Amino acid sequence: MHLLETVAAHAYGAPAKQLARETGLALPTAYHLLRTLVHEGYLRREKGLFFLGDAAERLGRSGAQQKRRSTVADTLAHWRDSIGVPVYYAMYRDGEIEVMCVSASRQAPAVEEWADFRETGHAHAIGQCLLSQLDEDARRDHLARYPVRPITPYTVRDNDALLRRLARMRRMEPVVERQEYAVGTVCAAVPITVGTTAATMALSLPVRQADRLMPAAQRMQAEIGRHLGSLTLSISI
Repeated sequence: MHLLETVAAHAYGAPAKQLARETGLALPTAYHLLRTLVHEGYLRREKGLFFLGDAAERLGRSGAQQKRRSTVADTLAHWRDSIGVPVYYAMYRDGEIEVMCVSASRQAPAVEEWADFRETGHAHAIGQCLLSQLDEDARRDHLARYPVRPITPYTVRDNDALLRRLARMRRMEPVVERQEYAVGTVCAAVPITVGTTAATMALSLPVRQADRLMPAAQRMQAEIGRHLGSLTLSISI
């Protein structure tokens, strides 16, 4: 690892003797380790100079991705504790609804996924919020694969009714559903657009606390507005 870090500090490459000297390794040891790292793809050698290889670059990208995930998770945990609600982050990616991160606690428990979130986007605020950000063709394509089906007495009844509801939604306003996915639970989702990607942050509450739903959603939307610049790169996880 010390050798990798030292090679990474030399954008134009470095010879074995220099790397041995800078790392404090005996030259035979440095040669042995350098050959091993080249063989494994972590380094490459060109004209006697050593550079980072493809495997090291993949490792770096993986570390950066983990850091982005950590940034989003930390932000959700902060909002969970400050607003007092479970917080969800989801994206619409490759034609699917994907819940990327959930931050909950004993005091603010998350909704149990008793029916597959991907297949029931019509019934929960996360799915409705993501679908509202798509164009008409993309919405119909999604519903052709995952048609509306009532899962509680409050769920929208059919595809056409859902499409009419989505068309009435105002851009960038929180999307609210009440007991459509889980009886006893109300949810709100705030739309986020990251480039061409539809995303959302959402929260849920027991129906007995329904009066807290919109104030909590508006507070979260304000927080998102203040932090979106720093989260934009982190959010595409």
